[in-house]
Amino acid sequence: MEKLQTYHSLFQKNLATFYDTEEIKNLFFMVIEDVLGLSSIQYSLNKDLELSEEQHIRMNKLLKELVKQKPIQHILKKADFYGEVFEVNEFVLIPRSETEELVDMIIRNHQHQAPLRIIDVGTGSGCIPITLKKHLKEANISALDISKEAIATAKRNADRLNTPINFVNADILEWEYIFQNQQYDIIVSNPPYITPKEKEQMHPNVLEFEPHLALFVEETAPLLFYETIASFALKHLSAEGDLYFEINQYYGTETVDMLRKKGFKTVDLYHDMQQNPRMIHAKR
Repeated sequence: MEKLQTYHSLFQKNLATFYDTEEIKNLFFMVIEDVLGLSSIQYSLNKDLELSEEQHIRMNKLLKELVKQKPIQHILKKADFYGEVFEVNEFVLIPRSETEELVDMIIRNHQHQAPLRIIDVGTGSGCIPITLKKHLKEANISALDISKEAIATAKRNADRLNTPINFVNADILEWEYIFQNQQYDIIVSNPPYITPKEKEQMHPNVLEFEPHLALFVEETAPLLFYETIASFALKHLSAEGDLYFEINQYYGTETVDMLRKKGFKTVDLYHDMQQNPRMIHAKR
């Protein structure tokens, strides 16, 4: 049977066309943690480990999937987010680090405020509302998504992580027919915001495997969901409530201007760790 360090070389050789050296190394470490339960540090002490036949088959299978440029999170059916592990699949976006930054901002801003009524619009895997519930334990949290499959995935994550969330399968573009007199202290959303012209910049593992319903908007209406959710917020956000968005970095100024024109008095634009304009916090 092959030794573990042989697979390190195989990963570098077979994936070099698609990823840089550091990315391949990270993929390899994620795989051996899943297959062998070894961390990157433990790998350096176990390079000569001989794999069992079952481990050998599993390693080869995962490498073949990676060569197809399928996201490692979809292959392993899980993704890390803010200290928890979430089920992910082809029906939901893989949680990103910038979304963690948005969630962290909300937790820091509201950790001493209770009780809170919160709704997450376009919940996907449920990583935003579930994480908020973990850290804002007294909050009453709802989460909405148009995709039945996404809602089912989010419910499984909520059940496994023991976080009661009120899930709603609906289209936010039809909010006027769905919501009556509900009021929320926090409305948060990471809605679809990528325009078709941005597809050229996207890696195939995103473009070919993640749900387009959760990614793309029409070129002619890049702020469609932001405008809709802002209108929803004007009616359903409490007087001192907070609106949080993850945004398209190329439309930061336009999104801020739109919110101010809608009547939001305070609109703050924040940059992520890569110094891209990525988050907005607005108050009525």
